[in-house]
Amino acid sequence: MPFPMSDDEFQECVERALARMPRSVMKNLENVAIFIEDRYSPEIHEYDDAGSPQDGGLVLGLYEGTPLTERTWDSDAGALPDRIFLYQGSILEICESVEQVEREVAITIVHEIAHHFGIDDDLLHELGWG
Repeated sequence: MPFPMSDDEFQECVERALARMPRSVMKNLENVAIFIEDRYSPEIHEYDDAGSPQDGGLVLGLYEGTPLTERTWDSDAGALPDRIFLYQGSILEICESVEQVEREVAITIVHEIAHHFGIDDDLLHELGWG
């Protein structure tokens, strides 16, 4: 059973996690929008050939965009913002306390921002941010 938390309370968790991010990281998040949705939907987002989430499990967040390491001098011209999705229902499903929600939100934000900077899942797991 998911941990009971209102949408407003979850939004506050996200805002607190973003406020704790280093200023040097946040200034490089130009043209990145952060969205809160209930759950990952493969019909809307990327999925593998079998129709499963990319990692084969519960998806807590997703980065959609072009990592900074793959951009060219003209790649941002007229581009829509990169997007980071946080999946509230999925995060609440694995948590049993406000503290756990705060921790999972922070980890998920760091993980997805890392993708924006070109860090892949293998390195993130190796670093403990998987």
